[in-house]
This record gives sequence, C-alpha cells and structure tokens, in this order.
Amino acid sequence: MRLFPFFHKFTHLSKQVSHYIQHKRRLKKAIAAAQLFIFSFLFGTLAAYAVTSWSGKNASYGTDPVKTEGKTESKKNTGSQNASSNQGILSASNEGNWGLSFQQEGKPPVANASMDYLAQFNAHYALDTEDKVLYLTFDAGYENGNTASILDALKKHNAPATFFLVGNYLETSPDLVKRMVEEGHTVGNHTYHHPDMSKLSTKEAFQKELSDLEALYQQTTGQTMKKYYRPPQGKYSEANLTMAKEMGYHTFFWSLAYVDWYEDKQPTKEEAFQKLLGRIHPGAIVLLHSTSKTNGQILDELLTKWEEMGYRFAALDELAAGSP
Repeated sequence: MRLFPFFHKFTHLSKQVSHYIQHKRRLKKAIAAAQLFIFSFLFGTLAAYAVTSWSGKNASYGTDPVKTEGKTESKKNTGSQNASSNQGILSASNEGNWGLSFQQEGKPPVANASMDYLAQFNAHYALDTEDKVLYLTFDAGYENGNTASILDALKKHNAPATFFLVGNYLETSPDLVKRMVEEGHTVGNHTYHHPDMSKLSTKEAFQKELSDLEALYQQTTGQTMKKYYRPPQGKYSEANLTMAKEMGYHTFFWSLAYVDWYEDKQPTKEEAFQKLLGRIHPGAIVLLHSTSKTNGQILDELLTKWEEMGYRFAALDELAAGSP
C-alpha cells in the first residue's frame, strides 16, 4: 500500500512528461511550418522582384539606354500600323523613364505611351508614316569639341536638325549656338539646370526651368526660342506633359538612339552603324549626343548611308505642323 502513492505520482509525472513531449513536437511542427511559410514568402518576393527587374531592364534598355544624363530606351516592335494604336496606354506606372521596345527591323518601336495618347499633350516620339523621313535631334549638355564637325556634316547634306540645349551650353558656347541658328537649325529647350522634371512639385518650378532658358537664348541670339521641349533624362509625368502644353510647348521624345554618351567608353564605328542603321525606320525621331566623338566622326558617312536607304531629313516643324 505504501507503493500506491508513489506509483500514482509516477503515473501522473509520466503523463505530464508525455504531454510535454507531445506539446514540444507540436511546437516544433508549428515552428517548422512558420519557417517554411517565411521562406516561401521571401523566395516568392525575391523571385517577383527579379522578374520585375528583368522586365524593367528589357522595357527600358532594348535600344540600349540612351542618355546624356540618364535617358533610357529599349527594344521591340509590332509595325507602323500598330505603333500608334497598340502600344499600350500610359498610366501612373508608366511614368518616369521614357522606354521603347523594338520588335521588327525597319518598323517603329513600341513605346510606353502611344502616339495617340501623347498627341493630346502635343507630345511626340515618332511620326506614324510610310514616308522615309527622319528627324535629327541632338542633346547638348556641354561642349567638348565635337559639335563643329557635326554641324559640318549636317551642312554638307543639307540636313536640318534640332539641338536641345541646357543653360550651361548657352553660357559657355554662344558662338556655336549662333552658328546652329545661322545654318538653319532649331534650338530646343532641354531646361536650364537639367533636373528630373517629374520630381518638381510646383508648376512655378517647372515653368522657371523652361522660361530661364528661353530668356538666356533670346539674350544670346536675339531671337525667340522655339517652344520645343525635351525632358531631361527622358523622365516625365502626365502633369509635366500638361504643363508643357499649357506653356505652348511641343514635347519631343525619340524612337531611335544608342549608348553614345560615355566620353571614356565611346562606341566603335561598327557598333554605331549596327544600331543606327539596323533600327532606323520611317518617321523616326533620332536622338544623338553632340558630346560623342564617334558621332562627330561618323555623321557624314551615316547620313550618306541613310540617304542611300532612301531617307530624307526634315525639321521637327514638319512633324509638329501635323499636331492639332
């Protein structure tokens, strides 16, 4: 009988140990399940981020990123008849960097905003046409000795161009600006300080960037600046497009460009021709940088090759004239 209390205690203790072991096993399973859930969540998030980043690169890189200062382009297309109707509608998620996608040689690229959509803001990136016409544009943030040879080539081919300038260029190279005007080229507004215009919070700040350059241009040349605007770095928002239109501006993006802005890593002649000949298309707005040594060296031959392909060169006035 003395053993009974002991046996009772032992049995009770055994049950407690058994419950503890079972609880511990359930806890381990719960912890394992939680770890699996966290791992799955993190893996899914990382996978989604990787896919998004890869897609973003293809969407904005294709034609190779283009910038003086950050402009980006890409690679894909569906043909000119689709270029203005099936390119996708601009939404808040599309705002930011101008992006292109080439899909077919000799056809306009698909952009992250359609020609029809941009038209309501008097904005353009190409002309939807079968006519072999090209619109040459140059972005110039500073002068490094290549603009004179570019102007020589344009003059030789009687090819009008638009030079989108910033305040620094007008301040430091007034003689070249005057030569552009004297030889029949257009000078466009690339803003005074070259900021990310999509981040300017007020209409006043946006207007000041354009108006200050207008004033400097008139002071330099004695002429009124043409109201043609190119967003710095190709960055924009719907609000920007609206404000530019309200100021009387046409906004010009581009449909062809290549990586030509690194002074210490210039493309070879062959690399330049591969991009600029292979991706040219009727109605293209071509963006080149006047800071590119390669562009200065090849422009004469490039214009010749485009002419041999049946292309002619026209001023942006011709394109803008077709806008409402």
